[in-house]
Amino acid sequence: MSASEAFITGVGQSEVGVRLSRHPLLLTLDAVQEALDEAGLNIEQIDGVSTYPGRAAAMLGFSPVGADELIDALGIRASWYAGGSEISSQLGAVVAAASAVRAGLARHVICFRTVYEAAAMSRPEEYPMPRRDRVDGGSQWTAPFNAISAVNWTAQYAMRHVKKYGLTREQLAQIALTDRAHAALNPRALVQKPLTLEEYMSARMISSPLCLFDCDRYSDASTVLIVSAGDALDEISCTPIRIAAMAGTVERHSWDQAEWMACYATGADLWKRTDYKPSDVDTAQLYDGFSFQAIAWLEALGFCEVGEGGRYVEGGKRIALDGELPLNTFGGQIGAGRLHGFGFAHEAVVQLRGKGGARQIAGDPRVAVSTSGGGPLATALLLARD
Repeated sequence: MSASEAFITGVGQSEVGVRLSRHPLLLTLDAVQEALDEAGLNIEQIDGVSTYPGRAAAMLGFSPVGADELIDALGIRASWYAGGSEISSQLGAVVAAASAVRAGLARHVICFRTVYEAAAMSRPEEYPMPRRDRVDGGSQWTAPFNAISAVNWTAQYAMRHVKKYGLTREQLAQIALTDRAHAALNPRALVQKPLTLEEYMSARMISSPLCLFDCDRYSDASTVLIVSAGDALDEISCTPIRIAAMAGTVERHSWDQAEWMACYATGADLWKRTDYKPSDVDTAQLYDGFSFQAIAWLEALGFCEVGEGGRYVEGGKRIALDGELPLNTFGGQIGAGRLHGFGFAHEAVVQLRGKGGARQIAGDPRVAVSTSGGGPLATALLLARD
């Protein structure tokens, strides 16, 4: 293993729930402790912290804990840290950490994403929603049209696939059905009940062609990944997972919506940075804040041609746990909860270590891809167990 490489070592996750009473910083500490225990590290060995998007004072439910607070709470002596939203989506925090350890700026970096959106909505007196007298910034392109949710712009891309490539609702449903089937095997998943096609087809529409079951749901949780330098692996007691390649793209946020979601450029760039090919991937953990995003990622990463994503997942067998490309084996965000990107990298590591329990992929998975975002922002990680 090269000393100049970056590896994911410890991974951890707190309780995942809706309207939890446990404070978000304590959820973060729970996930950190689990990751440290798995890696065999202590807090004195941590010298870096990376998060997305940092503490969002105006939207504490969206991001209630920043890097500063974690450093203070644990007494971390950080030689490098980062936290911000102007990066290539949530897993961009992992890319930043990997770059830092490769540059010798840190040896072990805690990367975390904490969400508290469900609890915040139930306790507005503690977590008030932002109120503004005027619309500006990114919201000026969406709020005047009551398109305040990402489901609205995602639906536009999905509808193009309906009109141009023949995507059907039955095909789209396979993402939600697969997520829910896999979530039923995950004891930490938010939703434990499988979904039927009949239930999906009868659900109310949210933004055509996306219905209620095409959307993830607000949840409360924290997910942690520890990124370690290649020359620090002698301090690790778990199986290190190498970050074999990483890529990210940022498209414009303005009214002039980009022709293609950022995942398409990101997927193409990922394969330019590795000798691995799509055919080498044993499992794909693909962002599914809305089901169509997972279909777009399948196309973007070259698992099928552009416009063929619906036919690729048709019937659901190909992406099932025992299929040729098991997808979102923990339940994705639709089934396991809105962990906001970090859950996909966490699950990739779990699967590559053979620790998936009832949802573990058969055989000996060695290569996984995990992603976050996909609209104006996108990040992809290729992970390998050497």
